[in-house]
Amino acid sequence: MTAAIHKSSSGRWKKGWLDSARHLPSPNYGLRPPGADIDLVVLHSISLPPGQYGTGAVQQLFTNQLDWDAHPYYQGIRGLEVSSHFFVTRLGEIWQFVSCDDRAWHAGVSQWRGRERCNDDSIGIELEGLEGLMFEAAQYQALDRLCQAIGAHYPVRHIAGHEHIAPGRKQDPGSGFDWPQLRQSLHAGHATSAWEFPSQV
Repeated sequence: MTAAIHKSSSGRWKKGWLDSARHLPSPNYGLRPPGADIDLVVLHSISLPPGQYGTGAVQQLFTNQLDWDAHPYYQGIRGLEVSSHFFVTRLGEIWQFVSCDDRAWHAGVSQWRGRERCNDDSIGIELEGLEGLMFEAAQYQALDRLCQAIGAHYPVRHIAGHEHIAPGRKQDPGSGFDWPQLRQSLHAGHATSAWEFPSQV
């Protein structure tokens, strides 16, 4: 896997890349439609193999470097080409794979706030975890910092889970994710105080 580039400054952007994230560019992205209004953050959860953390396999998947024969589970996702803008590890490390100015491949068939194809105008954040299980305090802290940086730079007004934009098809981040805690922290932040949450949470 290509070595990540880590920059220490926080909250600064260059062509859609956040300085405080570890940069590992993915080939799995495209241009946003002309005039796309980037007003949604979508939260996901992922771990590879499922329930195993810190393996580096998520980074490998998003950069098309995963060894499909390394684990039996990978046979079911062989050839999958996906990405997310960000990935937050259990330790609270923030990785970035796609410029937020571009379209990452994270949402799939989806619909939210009266629009379809949520990839077109959203920023995708993957949390290292397994749907239905709890997440770490370090992840909530990192997620809050990340959302503050996003909210200060992009016209985001909505945040939802994959389970909300693709109900019946996806279930992440799942019941173990503490939406009330996130809502309290984001509504207390200057850049995210007006963000709208799903009515179900």
